[in-house]
Order: sequence, then C-alpha cells, then structure tokens
Amino acid sequence: MDYRYKLEPYKSGHVTRYRCPRCQQQERTFVRYIDTETNQHVHENVGKCNREDNCQYHYTPKMFFQDNKIQHDRRMPTIRKPKPLTKPISFIAEDVFQSSQQQYESNNFVQWLQKLFGDDITNELVEKYGIGTSKHWAGATVFWLIDIDLKIRTGEIIHFDAQTGRTIKEPQRRKYWVHSALNQSDFNLQQCFFGEHLLTISENTSKPIAIVEAAKTAIIASVFFPQYIWLACLGKNGLNADKFKVLKGRKVVLYPDVNAFDYWDEKAREFSHIASIEVSSQLEKIATPDESGWDIADYLLRNAPNESAEQPTNTNFQFSN
Repeated sequence: MDYRYKLEPYKSGHVTRYRCPRCQQQERTFVRYIDTETNQHVHENVGKCNREDNCQYHYTPKMFFQDNKIQHDRRMPTIRKPKPLTKPISFIAEDVFQSSQQQYESNNFVQWLQKLFGDDITNELVEKYGIGTSKHWAGATVFWLIDIDLKIRTGEIIHFDAQTGRTIKEPQRRKYWVHSALNQSDFNLQQCFFGEHLLTISENTSKPIAIVEAAKTAIIASVFFPQYIWLACLGKNGLNADKFKVLKGRKVVLYPDVNAFDYWDEKAREFSHIASIEVSSQLEKIATPDESGWDIADYLLRNAPNESAEQPTNTNFQFSN
C-alpha cells in the first residue's frame, strides 16, 4: 500500500529538521510529516521527535485529523493512466492514385510486361492490380496497397530496368514509398497485402489464395496460375497478424523465396487459427546453390521469350497445390 503521508526525508544542513514542540531541543530533533501528493507539511506540530528515549513525541497525521475532525485518506489516490490514443490509419487520396493511371508508354515495368505477354494480358494486369506510373524516377512504377475496403494505404515505388525487368540498384536501390514522396511526415502507415482489393470481387470469394514476397512476383504468377488470387506481403518479414485478418477462413498457400521456407513455415503455424495455411517447399527442392533468394517468378520466366506472346510461356515448372 502506498501511503499518502510520510516523514519528510532528510536533507543536509538540517533544513528538514525542526524544534520539537514538546522538548524544545535546540538540536532540531523533530521530523514533520508531509503530504506526498502536495509535498507540503501536514501541520507544524504533526511529526516525530528523534529523542525516542527522552521525549517520545509522535503526533501522527491520523491523530491530527481525528482531533480536528478532518476527513482524510491515508492512502495515495489511485491514478489511472489514460489509455493511449490509437492513431488512425492514414490513407492516400484517391486523386493521387488516379493521377498515376497513365503514361504507361514510359513505365519501364509495363513496357517489360508487354515484351513478355503482349498488350492484352499486360492491360489486364495493369487494370487488375491498379499498377501506376510514378514521376519519382523517370520510368518508375507504383504498386498500390489497396485494402479490402478499397482504401489506399500507400504505394511502393520501384524503378525497374525496361529490358530485364529487374530493380535498378545502381548507384542505389530504387525503392521508395508514396507517402514519403509526398512528404507526409505524420503518416501512420499500416500495410495491407498488395492485391488485397481483389478479395472483394464476387468471383474470387471461393478461390484459394497464394502469397509471395514481391508485388512483381504476384503479378507474374497470376498470369501462369489464374486459379489463385495472388497477393504479396512485400518482403520476407511482411507476414503479420494484422494483414492475415482479411484471410479469415480462407485456404492459403505461402510461396516463400528460396531460403525463406523455415521462417514462413513458422509464420504459418502462428497464423493457423486464422486460415488454412500451406507452405510450399517446392522452390527449396529445385533450387541450386547459386539460386539463393530466387522466387517463383524467376523460375516461371527462366525460359521466357524475348518477343511478345499473347499467351503465357510454357515452362517445365509445375505449380504444387
């Protein structure tokens, strides 16, 4: 129990010691009680003399209050800490998203998709995933994170090489966030799955879901295996309970990159109460030592042609259910 009243702690120079009201010793042997809530003395005569054998004066706060018929509480009042305010999730304005839905002729990633799959499939992918164009770098792409309520959480800006489809890494890795590019310093980001908005389409309610790390990978895999809803969590560490809430009761297959199987398998067990989750080990089985970090798209496109094709390339890679 924390008591509200206590003897005043000693400070050097006798500034906290006083003349006893009973024995009147000059040595200042008297200690007063203080109210710890106000840090004030209860009364000049409420205290204790240190001359216990000779004086024995001890006038407590309780005695003082009783003698003067004053109601009091000897305990410290309970201080309830206010619950921290939950900062609401921030969103990107619709007009920012709409302004990105153009200039695909200068979008390196879209141009690369056209070389792989042709115009028809590329246009379907752009519309399906809401792929955008960014001015942050000339030719950059935006992968918008649109949640199940069709609200835009943010966008991942990536600068791809139009010839190879790989992220430009020189002189530095070209990845950025839309909310950072907009200088929204107080932006409260809570990521969702890339492609999460596809869960709202009626024809997708019964489809199983496949999850990969990168947005690019989800887009590519959706061409080869349209029987799945392909989502991306944006990184090996991108799986968390908040994201998984929207997958409650669904059948989910996780497709980790090479050498990430054990970590994602652990995550699958952690979220097993939310959804029916399977973790594919296929990439681990077929990967060679020099293919560390490869994802499913790397294998699907290994034999991809250099010229446009209206249908996906037939590969020797077989998707495991």
